Amino acid sequence: MTRKVRLQVALDFVDTSRALKCAREAVAGGVDVIEVGTPLLKAEGLDVVRALHAEFPRVPIVCDAKTMDAGRAEVEIAAKAGATIVTVLGVASDTTVQECVEAGRNYGAQVYVDLLGHPDPVARAAQAEAWGAALVGVHCPIDQQLDGRDPFVVPRRVAGAVSISVAVPAGLHSETVVDAVAAGASVVIVGGAINKAEDAEQATRDIRRAIDSGERVATELFKRGGEESLREILLKVSVPNVSDGFHRRPPLPGLVPITPGARAVGPVYTVRTAPGDWAKPVEAIDHAPPGSVLVIDAGGVPPAMWGELATYSAIERGLAGVVIHGAIRDTPEIRRLGFPAWATHTVPHAGEPKGFGEESVALRIGGFLIEPGDWLVADDDGVVTLPRAQAVEMANRAMDVLEKENRVRREITDEGKTLAEVIELYKWEKR
Repeated sequence: MTRKVRLQVALDFVDTSRALKCAREAVAGGVDVIEVGTPLLKAEGLDVVRALHAEFPRVPIVCDAKTMDAGRAEVEIAAKAGATIVTVLGVASDTTVQECVEAGRNYGAQVYVDLLGHPDPVARAAQAEAWGAALVGVHCPIDQQLDGRDPFVVPRRVAGAVSISVAVPAGLHSETVVDAVAAGASVVIVGGAINKAEDAEQATRDIRRAIDSGERVATELFKRGGEESLREILLKVSVPNVSDGFHRRPPLPGLVPITPGARAVGPVYTVRTAPGDWAKPVEAIDHAPPGSVLVIDAGGVPPAMWGELATYSAIERGLAGVVIHGAIRDTPEIRRLGFPAWATHTVPHAGEPKGFGEESVALRIGGFLIEPGDWLVADDDGVVTLPRAQAVEMANRAMDVLEKENRVRREITDEGKTLAEVIELYKWEKR
């Protein structure tokens, strides 16, 4: 007999109206369970549980309360609001978990024990089953997905140790849900791949098809990568996406795009030189690895230390672009070549190749420390650097921003509303 795997959508919005819209699409696409995610529950309270239950009375509603204390009371109020399933954290005390299970029996709700952060998830899952919990949840850690480790080791062990349903959430999409099912998941929980999709109904259908067929359905979005995927990820996002994803990180100041529409993505190769001294920059072209971006600090002033011939040389070497804290010339030719370049000044006169300066050293431009091995993204909106130690996180956060914007854009065009109306901006103004 084929095991029926349920698909649960985690609604992680902060507005009831947007959550309801996504839930309608997801239910139409074949989702089995609707989850009121913790951010949504904190933002809108149990009224959102009531609203979803009223619209979808036959669809199970999960209230992801992540209870740590007051278990009896929290399960009671969630169940009375219309929740079918209520979550309690496995790291809560034994008494709290047991109280939740008992309250669930009294008020007709199942209890889901979330094993997130528990030091021994297998043992805790067995305890939860013995106490009467209906489900246990085992997260599929994003960090393990990023560094190439098998993120389904723990879900597989838990599924082998209990007979109750095992739910697997965190970062799943139409390709990785197949792995979750193979690991023993009875419930596959999908968040962003549905609630950030431009068409949540179609996204749900794709995920449902992957679960039922056991065959991956390809997706371009909702993936996260490690260091080996940095270029691939950053080529998909904009500089504003990177900035938004990293606490509104500002760009390097004063830099103007020379070739409109050009983009540069790559690890930096740094050069320090004197104003107008083009010896070290030209030599650096020969030394920089293909695919890298030259970042040249010439003091932010003229004369020029880069021009058409240097550009031809950089193209021949396969460099991804040049960023000059200083002056550039021959800009019509550089634009004709389509080479990605940014500079603080454009002038006709160059300096002399005296050979002052050094390569592959730390630079400080406009208050930003730029070191060899850092990454850089540049487009018409500016130039942003990603410190090496944070580059993977920044790239993945930028993808998250892009995906969320795709969903908001679709909602604006579908509903004929303004941005302020779609995201209920007035409600979230700081009081």
